[in-house]
Amino acid sequence: MLTIYGCYRSRASRPLWLLAETGTAYRHVPVIQAYRLPDPGAADAPIHTASPAFLAVNPQGQIPAMDDDGLVLTESLGITLYLSKRYGGDLGPRDLREDALFEQWALVAATAVETPALDILQAPAGDEGADRRAAAAQRLRRPFARLDHLLSQRDHMVGDRFTAADICVAECVRYAMGETALMAEFPALSAWIARLHARPGFQAMWAARLAEPA
Repeated sequence: MLTIYGCYRSRASRPLWLLAETGTAYRHVPVIQAYRLPDPGAADAPIHTASPAFLAVNPQGQIPAMDDDGLVLTESLGITLYLSKRYGGDLGPRDLREDALFEQWALVAATAVETPALDILQAPAGDEGADRRAAAAQRLRRPFARLDHLLSQRDHMVGDRFTAADICVAECVRYAMGETALMAEFPALSAWIARLHARPGFQAMWAARLAEPA
């Protein structure tokens, strides 16, 4: 059976959003990050990224991980793309050309968007983090301009429909949404992610995320 390891307050949100869209049956093992626990070694600690049971799945000790009838994957974007092809129907690529575009946009999200977007998300509030946020915003302007140009001409990243490519990119862009002045520079990108976040699948994933302990 398909099993997803990881909590919603992690990059597991990516495959979990896809599965909320598809309605695919799966088992969810809510592994949390060990650093969030006051004492990961306590006898009553929940399963976490340093638990022997989880390290047997992913020796790297990171979430999410997936086991689909013996196929184990441990990278969130790779898991999301795989699930789109295995269970996603039209959320997955229809042909080799679309498959290449899915991979391209997932890699753009991972290499050009995620790190500076996380810098914005994790920067201290107020003046203390202002320089960090400004530097991260500057690094995002080039990839955001590319995405904004694309999305000014079409409603979705690939093809004429919502796909896993949208999920892969949107879940990285989301980290920067608190920098409202930056987002305002890219109206097509902002409108696109607002449409995606209005989807029932995202809303279901997000409600589950909010229900988890912060």
